[in-house]
Amino acid sequence: MKVLITGGAGFVGSHLADKYLALGYEVVIVDDFSTGKQSNIDLAVKNGAKVYKAKLQSPAIQEILKKEKPDLISHHCAQKSVRDSVTDPQKDADINLMGLIHLMEAARETSCRKIIYASSGGVVYGETSQIPTDESHPKRPMSPYGITKYTSELYLDYYVQEFGFHATCLRYANIYGPRQDPAGEAGVVAIFSQKMKAQENMSIFGTGKQTRDFVFVGDVVLANIAAEKNLKGFQAFNIGTGKETSILEIHQTLAKISNYEKTVTFEPARSGEQMRSCLSYENFKKATGWQPQTNLEQGLKQTYEWILRSIT
Repeated sequence: MKVLITGGAGFVGSHLADKYLALGYEVVIVDDFSTGKQSNIDLAVKNGAKVYKAKLQSPAIQEILKKEKPDLISHHCAQKSVRDSVTDPQKDADINLMGLIHLMEAARETSCRKIIYASSGGVVYGETSQIPTDESHPKRPMSPYGITKYTSELYLDYYVQEFGFHATCLRYANIYGPRQDPAGEAGVVAIFSQKMKAQENMSIFGTGKQTRDFVFVGDVVLANIAAEKNLKGFQAFNIGTGKETSILEIHQTLAKISNYEKTVTFEPARSGEQMRSCLSYENFKKATGWQPQTNLEQGLKQTYEWILRSIT
């Protein structure tokens, strides 16, 4: 079986490439390397992955799909920053929404009818009245990023209904782990880890009491594998841990792991960011048997150790 991973040189996509190869899949990586890194996929290339450098909106995407004829598309190419989407909503829509439509139109010209889409449960629901939040909760995204993610799901449902695709949207919680770029994808765990490694002063935006659902990248990879085995029609599932963790708790745990003792300052909260976010994964567990395996302290330790080895 052949899988094509858009954004395959990025944080999550590169881990997926490694896992699919280990399971015996043929892997094709498509990335424009604007944020993805060659070092993330060195192992995948060594193990046989093909790599194409191309922008999602370019004509090259159609040629790659026609040539490679994948059985499955794993769509992880995106503009991932809430803050950047607020600053430049047109760019966010061009990459996240128009890029998806271009990809799906290209897929229509091939035999590929299966797609797993990286959505975001952290942003499509907005501020919620239900914690943990399940998939039935009203969608009230608070940022352009959240809007394009949810709108993309609606487009995928259209392609399922009209053209016979099978699409599963995985609404990720806040993913963290090795290969997350503290300068590129705005992950608080990676940002804190790098500053603690360098023993630099740091700021927390808002009170630090805002909560997120932090899920380890290795568990997200296993969720993708489980989703592929249950790919039928249109489905949308939360992928998280069902546990709220505050930004202050993340800071305190990483400070203990890294022996960090610098003073923290607080700055005004950023536009478009929620106060609380936590996802119920019970529906996905019922459908596939998946559940997270890595507890927060274990995952934070693995992430910090990778930062120590890999980030200068």
